[in-house]
Amino acid sequence: MSQNYKNYKRVPVVDFPERTWVNKQIEHAPIWCSVDLRDGNQALIEPMVVEEKVEFFNFLVKMGFKEIEVGFPSASQIEFDFLRTLIERNLIPDDVRVQVLIQCREHLIKRTFEAMEGLKQVIVHIYNSTSTLQRDVVFHKDKEAIKQIAVDGANMVKKYAKDFPGKIYLEYSPESFTGTELDYALEVCTAVQDVWQPTPENPIIFNLPSTVEMTTPNVYADQIEWMNTHFKDRDSIVLSVHPHNDRGTSVAAAELALLAGADRIEGTLFGNGERTGNVDILNIAYNMFSQGIDPKLEIDDIKPIIQIYEKCCKMPVGMRHPYAGKLVFTAFSGSHQDAINKGVHAIQERHSKYWEVPYLPIDPSDVGRDYEPIVRINSQSGKGGVAYVMDTYFGFKLPKAMHKEFADVIQKIAEEHGEVAPETIMEKFKEEYLTCKEPWELEWVQFNDVEKSTDTKAVLTFKYKGVEYVKEAVGNGPLHAVKKIMRDEMNWDVKVLDYTEHALGEGANAKAAAYVHVVNNATGDEAFGVGVSSNITRATIRAYFSALNRLPQ
Repeated sequence: MSQNYKNYKRVPVVDFPERTWVNKQIEHAPIWCSVDLRDGNQALIEPMVVEEKVEFFNFLVKMGFKEIEVGFPSASQIEFDFLRTLIERNLIPDDVRVQVLIQCREHLIKRTFEAMEGLKQVIVHIYNSTSTLQRDVVFHKDKEAIKQIAVDGANMVKKYAKDFPGKIYLEYSPESFTGTELDYALEVCTAVQDVWQPTPENPIIFNLPSTVEMTTPNVYADQIEWMNTHFKDRDSIVLSVHPHNDRGTSVAAAELALLAGADRIEGTLFGNGERTGNVDILNIAYNMFSQGIDPKLEIDDIKPIIQIYEKCCKMPVGMRHPYAGKLVFTAFSGSHQDAINKGVHAIQERHSKYWEVPYLPIDPSDVGRDYEPIVRINSQSGKGGVAYVMDTYFGFKLPKAMHKEFADVIQKIAEEHGEVAPETIMEKFKEEYLTCKEPWELEWVQFNDVEKSTDTKAVLTFKYKGVEYVKEAVGNGPLHAVKKIMRDEMNWDVKVLDYTEHALGEGANAKAAAYVHVVNNATGDEAFGVGVSSNITRATIRAYFSALNRLPQ
């Protein structure tokens, strides 16, 4: 047994019994800030070039983002040129604020302001790391020196802002906030606040990042609420969070942070970012969507979002990625397939206002997905799944008692070949029920009413083991007359246990499907047969012959 876990120590929790977030629920969407073009882009194996960034930016605007971090203009010529391109091509709508990131160094701030020339409004985002670990091993500075870096950064932005004609909003991040003592994080933020002097009309953004996710989401929520309740002049502050996903719980951390008082979330599409990534904005937005909350983003069709992401980031969206993965609306389990089938039918029958289907938290069509990939059939699938495919794809509403019989046929194929496509299922259905002509083959049938009677006379032309027969009989209906021919003329005493029918499609030219469940009275063997015809009576007789062919001969 591994002993390596002893190399690690627990991150302290927050002693905060006054917490209130546990009794709250999310009521509305936060302010969204996309950091795809900075945080996401810097984590790509092949970072985007200017035109790719322009394309991505335009798409983010189309999605409804009102705050977009466009990069680190002082870091490289590409970053500088990208911002200049947005400005010179007039690509930034009046209601969108771009955000630029800068370290608290004067030459970088000066270069950034050169890149910003011509902007009507901009968020200037400064940061420095405040964590105990980085103070010790990276910067070798005490608390006062680290705080001074933040104060100096705010003063430098304020100095350059005096001659800037556009509107400037300051954002400050105590980087590695989750590894910083809370009282010290508050002290640093307050020092920056004192420099900037925000007001309710011109608030400052304090962004409290989970730069490295260090512990469970509830602890992050406690940290956020503690800061939220201890800030001075809270109405002059926009409280922002920037969760990373090192522990795989960034979405939960962000959602709990909203409960704890956060107003704003910085994240990326599909969670792209350093290491295990940033928080996935789409995941949170779709979570809200699934609870009847307007996410304030255009996300009704996820396919183009996936396309732009994969094109510009050159990374695929995982097959199991929430809401977006190719398999997330797919059910392999037979019991799941059956429950989905019943849930969809229940909504249709009840004309329900709300989507409530087992195993499908949202209607795939509401996010631009379709029903085709919902149910896939493999060796783990059950009778309900096969029946669902036959109904959804091909319109055959198999009687419930027939589900197992046909599912057993498909399962044998799945066990040998793996997943079975709907087209293969239909081909096997035709082979088993619709096209088999051995040993019985119906060639022609005529029905006539018997004079002065409610009975029906059947004249039947058929083959049995290649030999043609013409037989007739009178019964109390077409099917009864045919059964009498089989019993009296061919010595086949086959009783009909059940019979159902329905239209295949709509309109005058729609065909009918008939299902007949029979038992051989001599042997006790049972089988189902299916017939299709534009004439319901002929469909029924074809179903009867289909069942005869499926009985042991």
